[in-house]
Amino acid sequence: MTAPQSDTPADPVADHNQILLAAAQAKQIAASRRRKLADKAGNYLMPLLTVSALLLMWEALGTAFPGGLPSPSMVLMDAQELIFDPFYDRGGVDKGLFWHVLTSLSRVGIGFGLAAVCGVLLGAFLGTVDWARKGTDPIIQVLRTVPPLAWLPISLAALREAQPSALFVIFITSIWPIVINTMVGVRNIPQDYVNVAKVLRLTPGEYFFKIMLPAATPHIFTGLRIGVGMSWLAIVASEMLLGGVGIGFFIWDQYNSSRMSDIIVALVWVGLVGFVLDRMVALVGQYVSRGTTAD
Repeated sequence: MTAPQSDTPADPVADHNQILLAAAQAKQIAASRRRKLADKAGNYLMPLLTVSALLLMWEALGTAFPGGLPSPSMVLMDAQELIFDPFYDRGGVDKGLFWHVLTSLSRVGIGFGLAAVCGVLLGAFLGTVDWARKGTDPIIQVLRTVPPLAWLPISLAALREAQPSALFVIFITSIWPIVINTMVGVRNIPQDYVNVAKVLRLTPGEYFFKIMLPAATPHIFTGLRIGVGMSWLAIVASEMLLGGVGIGFFIWDQYNSSRMSDIIVALVWVGLVGFVLDRMVALVGQYVSRGTTAD
């Protein structure tokens, strides 16, 4: 027994339109994939081309005006050990850049960690208590404009040792952006959140951890990113005067020895480490705030 056949004839025009529609959709998908691939390639290719162009210009200027800033080829030739063996340690201050950077990072970790904790707590208090914010705002605005090295004589006079003085300079330099951004974040908490906390009768501790911190997290991490950059800036500057092991001391010591190539390599390390610190804080902020950012 044969199956019944449909009496409706096939529509060649409709079939042709469907084929054209499918082809157009395939072209759009392929074009979208090519754009995404080009965007990803551009994210890596454009910085590479820019850096290459700057290095070529630097090489040309160094060759045309010898005796001044060494060219990249001269830096590579003069600082081979420093570039390719950053882990050597001959005792004292004769160490590779890795150990100098590690010492500076340990100081930054302590000073910035204290500034982060104190800055968030103080910013939350000032953002909540209006009279305290009005009373301390002029003081904060004055202190935050003081350069890092200006605090160094005071810290040395008070603490009388290099290590605590460096930690104090890091702390006092990096705390202000954390305080200010935390205060702004707390003051921008929606009133609905505050009303919910009142309805639920949350304790001050519950309100702090369940309402205030989550709502102000994007602003807090904006302050932390600024603060960690200022911490790295402060430690490099202060180590130039305090001496001992550290990337700042290394740069100043090489300047006194007229080794410009070593200084350039150290500056590259300083910039890369600062970039990594900023990216790390930003990634933690994106994870904690679930991808939201401050306005």
